[in-house]
Parts: sequence; structure tokens; C-alpha cells
Amino acid sequence: MAAGRARALGVPTRGTTNPNRLRRVDRWVVGTPWLVARVRAAAAPLVVDLGYGSSPVTTVEMADRLRVVRPDLRVLGLEIDPERVAAAEPAADPPRLEFRRGGFELAGRRPVLVRAFNVLRQYTEEQAAEAWRTLLDRLGPGGVLVEGTCDEIGRRCCWVTLDAEGPRTLTLACRPSAVDTPSDLAERLPKALIHRNVPGERVHALLTELDACWATAAPFAPFGPRARWTEAVRLLAERGWPVLDGRRRWRLGELTLPWSVVAPC
Repeated sequence: MAAGRARALGVPTRGTTNPNRLRRVDRWVVGTPWLVARVRAAAAPLVVDLGYGSSPVTTVEMADRLRVVRPDLRVLGLEIDPERVAAAEPAADPPRLEFRRGGFELAGRRPVLVRAFNVLRQYTEEQAAEAWRTLLDRLGPGGVLVEGTCDEIGRRCCWVTLDAEGPRTLTLACRPSAVDTPSDLAERLPKALIHRNVPGERVHALLTELDACWATAAPFAPFGPRARWTEAVRLLAERGWPVLDGRRRWRLGELTLPWSVVAPC
């Protein structure tokens, strides 16, 4: 990974973004009690949006959404490309919302939460693992990294949540009407898993089982894709998969499981 003149670690992303693209992950963050507790426990909570792209819109949206957790929360958008930083300046509202040049070194900050979406897909699996280690080393006490991928309009998303101990959970999230089968989400798996969706790997077993549950839930299709997704996740839990969330989250098109059940073999 390259280091620029200011020691910003990484390379620029493609930069594509859209309003509400990251709404699903933001909604999950503010709806996850253990994560909310860590943000609230921070003495001076700083959240970093790493690699926000050609427009700061998703960083601005995140700042608005996360302030229901802590009104005094500060948000810092980081980009390696100085032109993107300059373009974001009109949206800044210091000290509540700022934009600076930075990469995996987090511009020397120690945030309680880092959101890094659509950042690591361009790296190899080994480089992505190195980026995880670099980011985790730079988190503040009790800090959390949420790293994942989504499509251009945020209807298909997957992300991993990590802390100092390593990966904790994997979340699949979608608009149920935007998938034919749950395994359509495979193309949005984080870099750590996207090449592991092959027989013999745990994540492949998960998606295969979830597709089977989706097929079994076909009688719920007349009630809408959301009802069918909810029933499919219920069946998955019934079959012994340690689903961590409840029906209220399932109806949002979400599924969260411990990392251990999908970790590469």
C-alpha cells in the first residue's frame, strides 16, 4: 500500500457514491446496542468515515444519523485524494463535521468508530488483512471498525464488524425485493470472504443454507419479499445457525451472525 507525501496509507478508491447509499449500515450501527454503548462510553467520541468518495454526501448523512446516539459526536471524513477533500469543504461544519486527507493511518486520530465502505475491494486478500490490522491498531479504547461493500444504490450490502480482538460479526443486508435469492449478496461480500464462496468454505455453506431456507419460505411470497426474507432467516435460525439479531431486524432485510461461523477455513 502506497504512502503519500503526508503518509496517507492506501490508494484512492473509484470515488462513486450516491445519497442514502450507506443508509443500511448507519441504521444497523444505531440499532446495535453493544456498539451504541461503546460510542456513548467514549469520553469525546470521534467517528471516521474512511474513503467517502467523490462526494461527501454519505459522510454528512452518517453524521446526522449517528448524533441520535451522542449529540456531541464528531465526524471526520478522510480521503487520500486532496481534490476530493477540497470538494468536500463546503459541507464541513467544524468541529462537528470535518474533512481531511488521510488513509489507513486515520490521519493520526484515535476514533471510537470507523466506517470503511467500498474501500478494500481493490486490494488483494492479503493486503486487505493488513489494512484491517493497521486500522485496528489505530482505534481508540473500545474502538470498532465496520468494513464492507455495497452496490451503487445501497440495496445489497455486506459488512464485517471488528474490534481489538478481531472480527466479531458478519452482516448481510438488502432490500429483499432487490434479490432473486439471498446468495445474490455474494458479489458484495467483504474482501476477506468474497473469494471464499466455494464448496468447503463456511460462507458458502451459509449462503447455500440461506438459499434453501428462501426456497422453503416461498409460500410467504404473496405477502411480499420482506415477509419471505423474515421467514427464511427464521428457518435458518431454526436449523441451528446462531443468528444474533431478532425479527425486527430481519424485517429490515438484515441478518447478523458471529464471524466464527463464516471465517475462512
